Amino acid sequence: MGRKTSPSPVEKGYQELQKKHELKRPVFKNCIRAFLVGGFICTIGQAITYFYIYYFDFTEQTAGNPTVATMIFLSMLLTGFGVYDHIGQFAGAGSAVPVTGFGNSVISAAIEHRTEGMVLGVGGNMFKLAGTVLLFGVFSAFIVALVRTLLTMWGVL
Repeated sequence: MGRKTSPSPVEKGYQELQKKHELKRPVFKNCIRAFLVGGFICTIGQAITYFYIYYFDFTEQTAGNPTVATMIFLSMLLTGFGVYDHIGQFAGAGSAVPVTGFGNSVISAAIEHRTEGMVLGVGGNMFKLAGTVLLFGVFSAFIVALVRTLLTMWGVL
């Protein structure tokens, strides 16, 4: 392995110049925006859950899946109309953390590659992201279930 050398005077000068001209990010303001928009998206999700409970006689446990599907559908619809991109630019991570960010990512890949055809363009690129997320979710659920089963068999739980 090579030794790490100290930067030359030219490199030091460049680093100082770069630091001087670097734009300062409003980290606190961005955190507040992400918190508020993410919270608002979750509030909409909660309102949809109550809608399903009140109008369709779902329970709190059974209303979760249709709520998630509705939120994903709404984010995909807003992405298709170009609205979700503006939300994402304003809110940053606040729009990416909820399940709506997943829907936005999937449909964005589909829209971006639609010129390549329906199967190889839309389908292939849309499931590049969805496939890894689903694989990670299934694998994580398997590990958690395995640990729980072993702990139950050993009498810990």
